[in-house]
Amino acid sequence: MVMAMVMGSIGQATPVKRLCITHEVVTVNGQYPGPMLEVRNGDTLVITAINKSKYNVTLHWHGIHQLRTAWADGPQFVTQCPIKPEGRYTYMFTIEGQEGTLWWHAHSSWLRASVFGALIIRPKAGSPYPFRLPDKEFPVLLGEWWNRDPIDVVNQASLTGAAPNISDAFTINGQPGDLYPCSISETSVIPMKKGKTYLLRIINAAMNTELFVSIASHTMEVVAIDAAYTKPVRTSVIMIAPGQTTDVLVLADQPPGRYYIAARAYASAQGIAFDNTTTTAILEYEGIPKTEHVQAVMPVLPAYNDTNTATAFASKLRSLNSGDHPSAVPLHVDENLFFTVGLGLFNCNPGSSCGGPNNTRFTASMNNISFIVPTRASILEAHVKGIQGVFTRDFPAMPPVVFDYTAMNVSRSLWQPIPGTKVYPIKFGSVVQIVFQDTNIFAAENHPMHIHGYQFYVLAEGFGNFNAATDTAKFNLVDPPLRNTVAVPVNGWSVIRFVANNPGTWYMHCHLDVHITWGLATVLLVENGVEELESLEPIPEDYPLCVD
Repeated sequence: MVMAMVMGSIGQATPVKRLCITHEVVTVNGQYPGPMLEVRNGDTLVITAINKSKYNVTLHWHGIHQLRTAWADGPQFVTQCPIKPEGRYTYMFTIEGQEGTLWWHAHSSWLRASVFGALIIRPKAGSPYPFRLPDKEFPVLLGEWWNRDPIDVVNQASLTGAAPNISDAFTINGQPGDLYPCSISETSVIPMKKGKTYLLRIINAAMNTELFVSIASHTMEVVAIDAAYTKPVRTSVIMIAPGQTTDVLVLADQPPGRYYIAARAYASAQGIAFDNTTTTAILEYEGIPKTEHVQAVMPVLPAYNDTNTATAFASKLRSLNSGDHPSAVPLHVDENLFFTVGLGLFNCNPGSSCGGPNNTRFTASMNNISFIVPTRASILEAHVKGIQGVFTRDFPAMPPVVFDYTAMNVSRSLWQPIPGTKVYPIKFGSVVQIVFQDTNIFAAENHPMHIHGYQFYVLAEGFGNFNAATDTAKFNLVDPPLRNTVAVPVNGWSVIRFVANNPGTWYMHCHLDVHITWGLATVLLVENGVEELESLEPIPEDYPLCVD
């Protein structure tokens, strides 16, 4: 089936009132959040984006494999140049072998604060869910709201070198909820009927915050993450990082009433400012009195820095590994990579004043390289056309300096990375294993690492410095969770593995947008294979160029 649609008027001036203030917000088709796309495994999507905003824009289909269609992946200057104001571009790709909850969002500057929406992939017609059929489904999109234009927020920070201002609210389906000013009348409501089962498709579309989510008096049963089915996990709370999705079944088994679903920050970094507010929506049972106000019940949420709860939840997740949905963990490794991820500080230019600590500028890096996006051409275009001077193929496979990554006091000589546009080349078909190692440079933090174009198995996670001699024994090679975004533990590590069977230039980055801005990213350049179906499709005719 081909699903053709137009997502026009990206950025049309849409007045949105939140927290007592009306702003003109960049939206898609005038909707905040944006339109929900509902498709089936095997569908081909043809989506025309028409840019009516004053900003350059691209769209990314988060978690979609984009097999041979890297041209449609969307990250600005990585797989395409931006769609300029009044320009348009048609994204065309096929959903192949994927089912579950994903999402789409802008991938240019901080536009995704308001340009995002759910992307629901149902099984092929006649194929059932591998869990009990819910009576109804609801998307639960978690977002982040500023009382300013988010582009102004990030531009101010980039100008001064300081950290950007924290958000003023979190949202559920675009609404902050009862605990914020001028918000009670618009709080999102999910209608329920006692005895029925509901599938909540939870998406963390927040810009810079991992979130704990809980429902008052109800148990959630996790059945999928990042569009991959899991063994059922019953829990009272989930931790979900930006970029991740979690599908949960909820049985309406409580006395008819109103129950909050609430979310607030998991803030793993010590001494770093964060938004400490709580967003709510309401699960409202059928049959409660309409003539009187029924107070909603509030769940108990973990403490903001409750790493134990975040870790306990992640450790319970396992792939379904059934006959229809088997795990296929590759057992040999061709590319064994070790990538440090963390913050840093650049020295301020002589004679200038900077807003970071002690007159510095905040930065971030992987393996001591702070990624700089090109502007003359996208990396994908430069790779295919052989354009020189856009990137180099020398991103290091290992940290250039080995040190105690999680020490309390990392030497200041290691705090300043090297800026560059370096990619890591990979031969088609290679089995790739990556150790993501957090560092305690300036501040250790849980980093949600996302790889475009791929899902990967999360073999193991732990705290401290990864030690291959002892930690390899902890690998789950039977039913590890399959993800597209892994939350690397604060002062810890995650090990992932996948087969590089999709040619293209694939952005790999922290999904905290402040860290992308600072350079916590690189690109995996997967070469074409031998056969036609192992190679990129031709460049689209309407492909945007950086220079007209």
